[in-house]
Amino acid sequence: MARVMGERGDVVPLLAEVFRTYGFEGASLARITEGTKLGKGSIYNFFPGGKEEMADVVLAEIDGWFRDQVFQPLRDGADARQGVADMFTAVGRYFLSGRKVCLVGVFALGHERDRFAAKVQRYFAEWVDALAVALERCGRDAAEARSLSEDVVGGIQGALVLARAGDEPELFMRALDRMRQRLGVASVSVPTFGHGPNPSCR
Repeated sequence: MARVMGERGDVVPLLAEVFRTYGFEGASLARITEGTKLGKGSIYNFFPGGKEEMADVVLAEIDGWFRDQVFQPLRDGADARQGVADMFTAVGRYFLSGRKVCLVGVFALGHERDRFAAKVQRYFAEWVDALAVALERCGRDAAEARSLSEDVVGGIQGALVLARAGDEPELFMRALDRMRQRLGVASVSVPTFGHGPNPSCR
């Protein structure tokens, strides 16, 4: 039986799972209707621009979540070290402790890459930039902060792929723990003891 939904926003998480599972090209209308439990008419009522509009909306939703929960706190949080620690917590929660792949990463690797290149590039660039800003605020020099940020964001994505490939979500969480330790935020409740609001993330 077709599902009845009053708001387009209610459909977006369901669409995200369809794209996450099949990619953009593999997300046929049949798979979309199956995944959302909506009829074809309802789908096109919500998304008259078709599958490309659906993907744009899903990517915008992901971008908005990461900007609010990860990027902005890294840049502007009162305690930069805490912001880095909170990033790992948020990422672990968002990716269901390694049980959910990164949809932006799926789009980056698939045939749809060129179609959504600007959005994909902006997402990863903003994440690297925001983490580098936080690491500089923790006391790293600019070059080291940038290098570490690229390693960590790349490591998160790689760990997601490995966890998914091996059906071993614990691998993802172990990787996050190692990255936490590398940045010196394995224990988020360590007192500063006079180091000021932003002790070095080392």
